[in-house]
Amino acid sequence: MALRSVWLQELTWEDVADYLKDNDIAILPVGSTEQHGPAGPLGVDSYAAIALAEDAAKETGVLVAPPLWYGDSPHHLEFPGTISLRTETLVAVVKDVIRSLAHHGFKKIIVINGHKGSNNPGLITACRSLHEYELPDVFLALADPMYLAKGIAHIKDAVEHHAGELEISHVWYKHPHLIKPEKLPSNQVDLTTIMSEFTNNDLLGKSGDTIEVFWNSREQKAFAPNGSFSDSSKASPEKGKTYHEYMVKNLVKFIEWLRINNGPVGGM
Repeated sequence: MALRSVWLQELTWEDVADYLKDNDIAILPVGSTEQHGPAGPLGVDSYAAIALAEDAAKETGVLVAPPLWYGDSPHHLEFPGTISLRTETLVAVVKDVIRSLAHHGFKKIIVINGHKGSNNPGLITACRSLHEYELPDVFLALADPMYLAKGIAHIKDAVEHHAGELEISHVWYKHPHLIKPEKLPSNQVDLTTIMSEFTNNDLLGKSGDTIEVFWNSREQKAFAPNGSFSDSSKASPEKGKTYHEYMVKNLVKFIEWLRINNGPVGGM
């Protein structure tokens, strides 16, 4: 049956019940509302997750749950407009969403994280805990551009970190009216000096040995006063299109695999 929309919130409960007769896959996009420098909107991470979820769903015919626009963003709170959930709140909300989906018969759920490493601790905790202790028969997966786009990262001209060239390009491609091209910064925060040689200066580059260093919002405002960590002056909608389509292709491949497999044990 062809659905009127891939978005759960745009369907009736009867539409969803009909979908579940022959399908059991759902996508949950999770992002954030946080500053992304002078050129990017506060919703960059959410727009990224939503775009990936929607386009992968359209190609595969699966359903997408309403997006979560808030993430784990305390380190950005010195910048107006940022809204942050505590890690434990993110865990609780994601668990409740997945529990609800599973209750109705969704057995394969893919979480798409647009907020990279900051959301991952909470999302991994939620999925791992649910699958181990509550929902052993529900397949849970987590997709993140930080890992999903390694193979296309060569198109960037600068190292990629917060408000970087690729994530700004991504939103520029999907929502051109939201980017301020005249404010794209060319400065690059020297994270190696601030956080030692063991920092990961490029989230989509080759990484050597690393040690995680934590910083708070006041420290971030001091070392990145305009909010951006990265030189995004070479961002473009064309790069965003290439970046986006590469990740959608990977997601489609994964969903097609998931249709005929049930997880690490059941699918073997």
